[in-house]
Order: sequence, then structure tokens, then C-alpha cells
Amino acid sequence: MEKHHQQLSLAKCSRQRCSEWIFRDVPSDITIEVDGVTFALHKFPLVSRSGRIRKLVAEHRDSDISRIELLSLPGGAESFELAAKFCYGVNFEIISANVAQLCCVSDYLEMNEEYSKENLGSRAEEYLDSIVCKNLEMCVEVLQHCENLIPLADELKIVGRCIDAIASKACVEQIASSFSRLEYSSSGRLHMNRQAKCEGDWWIEDLSVLRIDLYQLVITAMKCRGVRPESIGASLVNYAQKELTKKSSLWNQSSQPKVDLVSGSSGHERLVVETIVSLLPVEKFTVPINFLLGLLRSALMLDCSVACRLDLERRIGSQLDIATLDDLLIPSFRHAGDTLFDVDTVHRILVDFAQQDDSEDDMEDASVFESDSPPSPSQTALFKVSKLVDNYLAEIAPDANLKLTKFIAIAETLPAHARTIHDGLYRAIDVYLKAHQGLSDPDRKRLCNLIDFQKLSQEAGAHAAQNERLPLQSIVQVLYFEQLRLRNSLSCSYPDDDHKPMHQSWRISSGALSAAMSPRDNYASLRRENRELKLELARLRMRLNDLEKEHVCMKRDMEKSNSHKFMSSFSKKIGKLNFFGHSSSRGSSSPSKQSQRTDSKLTERT
Repeated sequence: MEKHHQQLSLAKCSRQRCSEWIFRDVPSDITIEVDGVTFALHKFPLVSRSGRIRKLVAEHRDSDISRIELLSLPGGAESFELAAKFCYGVNFEIISANVAQLCCVSDYLEMNEEYSKENLGSRAEEYLDSIVCKNLEMCVEVLQHCENLIPLADELKIVGRCIDAIASKACVEQIASSFSRLEYSSSGRLHMNRQAKCEGDWWIEDLSVLRIDLYQLVITAMKCRGVRPESIGASLVNYAQKELTKKSSLWNQSSQPKVDLVSGSSGHERLVVETIVSLLPVEKFTVPINFLLGLLRSALMLDCSVACRLDLERRIGSQLDIATLDDLLIPSFRHAGDTLFDVDTVHRILVDFAQQDDSEDDMEDASVFESDSPPSPSQTALFKVSKLVDNYLAEIAPDANLKLTKFIAIAETLPAHARTIHDGLYRAIDVYLKAHQGLSDPDRKRLCNLIDFQKLSQEAGAHAAQNERLPLQSIVQVLYFEQLRLRNSLSCSYPDDDHKPMHQSWRISSGALSAAMSPRDNYASLRRENRELKLELARLRMRLNDLEKEHVCMKRDMEKSNSHKFMSSFSKKIGKLNFFGHSSSRGSSSPSKQSQRTDSKLTERT
């Protein structure tokens, strides 16, 4: 008897548990070991409830077995202690924190109705079906305790039942919340009050405690049940905030959530990012775009799968018009000594956006101008993205490692009609030329060919005319269009002389369509003006051929004389070419007539 109490004391001391439920007046006749913890018990209460222990005892009846080791028991010693209490008739409460353990340990020990009525298995199953599955919070708690009981908890359908109950409960509560937001308008029609706060998404916070594999199963079930995509997106953002920022020092505390990870993150974060991306709803605007960009930064840093990164790039490209410059400044994580920012990723995003725009918009189709409706959302998005790209180019231009081909690839991604004004593009190119002074003349010409100088504002044109970093051909083009701007501005001062140059001058100086004309008339006018501009460009090419010959001589002069003498020689040679005629001398004739004389002289020389 003293030996029995000594064994029991040692076992319970290691577990720090009370042992009042042991029959102290009867010596123990069996010892059960679970995960290194020894239990000194009695055969009769155990074999009367547990089919597994009964079989083990029956197999060793002749050898008078007194010690049994239970390997891989679900829940370990804690679960076995609850099962032993049930066998001894000791009352304890079944709750959501232990019901999964009880279901699993009862299956392992075969404590079912075949060996005893109202056995532990049926009691736990009844509590799970009648209590837990009717409460969303309890289902989440049971799932949380199932993490260490898989795969047995999955085989017993504990996980499946809880997931189905969570999805059904969330869907029902959203429907009820939607009905509560219905109201009648002044006209008597029933409509949804979108300003009212939705109370059906309180479960979002509860799901964030689940492990990623169980969370994925829950979200997938919610999608199948028809839970709103906005609620799914909000849950994904909340889960990412809690799971991906535990060790992050790059989290940006702004009005919208962003996700960034430190470089030393383990494979768990990679799995979380890839899983969240796979769960994103297909609908647009269900999650903030800077959250998508934060996920993309994390995917690049953690070297996630190519499919994951491409999916994020495609989603970002579909709503790029609401992004900001800070969102696009993605650091380069892969190659040391490469560019400061990941230009290749941004280029792919822009390609996705441009392909989407090209599929919806055709500028050659005259049917676009059949109505006087305002610009379509795709056109508005295109204008916004063009400004964003120009600002991005100006931001990355000072990088000494940025290759010319990558800079040009970013600038050429958008179609020509995306930019109505080229001031931003000119500023970015000027910054690049200033930071890369070793560019050859062909490279500088190739870079400046991106600029449509007739779409520069007056201030930008004045700056470009005096910009020594631009190639000579570009400066000549700037001076030519500035001359046209000046001539046509003078023509506008005398509207009685000629109306055609006045309309053409407004087109050249502003680079936009007249708001006073209908879209159809504007389209026809643009076609006429394009033909006229093509003729002007043909004449300009002939002039530039002559100027190329003069340019060779100018280079020789630059080597032999200082800059002051060079500019003087340049002015004399330009004067000899008589490229702009005598429009600067006004005499006594009117500006409009003087303009006509200039046109006639230009035509004769052509």
C-alpha cells in the first residue's frame, strides 16, 4: 500500500495534479505510461469503458500484465487524465477548450457505445454538435485546439464540422446585417443604406488566431457560402497584419495597411504570403492597393513563387491609377550592386496596365467620338498613370546603376496618347542626363526622341531651349516650336486676318482638344492637323540634314575656341540657314501679314 502511494505521488508530482479521485483503499494493479508520465490505476474502471485497454489486458492475461505504454495518444497525458477521470466517475466539465481532445482520446481508447452506454465518445460528440457548432466563437476555439490533433481530428470530421458551422454562421449574420440596413427612400422604393455601419463582420478578429492551414480552409468555405468579397478582403488584411508583422521593422503605420517583412523571415512567412495571395477575391478594390504592393514587397523579399508574384503584379496593374509614388518605389532585394529600386517589377506592372487599357480603348476607331459624353474611366486612369510614371522616372533617374534601356522601357510602356503634356517626362529625362553625363550622342538623341516638344508648356520650352544637356537637334526642335508658338500667339491677337493658323496655334500651344468643339469635329480637325504637321516635319527633316553638316563644323570649332566664341559661331550659322525666316523683324506690317511672309519664305526654301 505504501508502495502504491509512492508511485502515485511521483506521477502526480510531475503533473502537478490532484489525486483525490484514486481509490486509495484498493492497491493499484496496472501502471499506464503516457509521454513519460506514469499513472498507477486499477484495471476494472478502465476495461469497463475502454475497448483498447480491455484488448491489451486480454492479450496478456496469462502473464499478469501490470504495465502498459500508450504511444502517440492524442493530447498526451492531459487528455488521458480526463479519460481516466471519466472511467472512475469523477465529474468534470466538457468545454470548447477540451472537447476536441476528448473526441480524439475517446476514439484512440475506443470509449464508445459498444463497451458502455453514454460513454465518453458519445458525450463529447453530443456537446460538439449541440453546443459548439451553434456558436462561431466556440468553433474557432475548437479549431485552434485541433492544431495539435491533426490528422485524427480531421478524420473524425471535427475540423470539417467546425469550418462549415463558421462559414454558415458568418453568412447568416451578414444576411441579417444586410436586412437591417434596408430602408425606404422618399419615393417609396426599398434600397440599401451604404452609410450605415455593417455589424456582420465581427468574426474577422476571431479568425486571426487560427493557424494558416486552418484559416485557409475557413476562408475557402466562406467563399463557397457567398460571404461578401469585401469581408473576405478585410479578413485577409487583418490576418496579414497580425501574422506578418510580428518581427517586422518596416511596417508603415498609415491610414491604409501595408505589409513588409524583414530579410531574415523563415519559411512560415513565405507560406502565409502565398496563401493570402491565393485567397484574394477576384473582384477589384476588395483590398487596398498599397496592401497588395506591400504583399508584393514581401513576396520579392521572401522569394515566393513566380505565380504568386505575377498574380500580385496583375492585380496591382488593374488598379494602378489609384496608386501613389511611394507605393511604386519597391526596393531591389535580389542583386547586390543593382539599381536601388526594382525597375523590372514596376515595368511588368505597367505592361499589365497598358495591355488592359489597349483592350478597352482604340484611338483609331471613329465611333469613340460619336457622343459628347465625358472621358471614359479608362482614359482618366491612363492620364493619372502617365503622371505617376513621369514622377517615378524622375525619382529613379539619379540612380547611377540605372541603364538607359530600362529607363526608356518604362517611359515607352504607355501609349503616345497617354500624355497630353510632356513636362513631367522632360523633367525626368533632364534629371537622367544630369546624373549620366557620360552618355554618348546617339544615346542622348535616343532618349530625347521620347519627348514631343510641341507638348511642352511655355515654361518647359523656355528651359529646354537653354538646356545644354540636350542634343543640338532637340534644341532646334524646341526653338522651332517656340517660334510657331510665338507666331500663332501673334496671329491670335488679330482674329480678322486668318482663322486657320489661330486654330492650329491653339492646338500646338496647349496640346489638348478644344472644349468648345464637339468630339466628332475635334476628331476631324485633328486628322487635318496631323496631315499638316507631317508636312511640317518633312520640311524639318530636310532642314536637319543641312544642319547635320553644319554640326560637324561646329564640333571642330568647340575644340578650338571657348564657349563664348562657339555660341557666336552657332548664331551666325543659324542666321545663314535662315531657318526661321525674318519673323523677328516686324517693321510696319501687321503681325498676321508678317506671319504669312514667313510661311511663304519657308515654303520657297523647302
